[in-house]
Amino acid sequence: MEVFWQRGSISIREVQEALPAPQPAYTSIQTTIYRLEAKDAVRRVRKIGNAHIFEAKVSRNAAHRRLLDQVLGLFGGRIQPVMAHWAESGNITEQDVEDAEQLLRRLAASKSLKTGPREKKR
Repeated sequence: MEVFWQRGSISIREVQEALPAPQPAYTSIQTTIYRLEAKDAVRRVRKIGNAHIFEAKVSRNAAHRRLLDQVLGLFGGRIQPVMAHWAESGNITEQDVEDAEQLLRRLAASKSLKTGPREKKR
């Protein structure tokens, strides 16, 4: 998918040429692209001679969100085990945590502006 997101509309041969050596067989890439097409991740946009031209049907951001939701589903929707693993493995930095905290604060502030102040229970 990365090749489609970087290059836009391309043929199967162009996908093969964009991959690092040793490149997979043309037929392997063709099978993968047809499977991506069946899953609505890519679509055929035109045909030039015998070559079909494909492009990404799903954005990088949407694909990342879907993948992360699936990963979190493996943990019962809880992010804490994932964050703990990242911290222990060194894959998350203090800056990452600070950035996440700032984002959460912005989202909370935005949400409170939309809903207005809460009424106190009597």
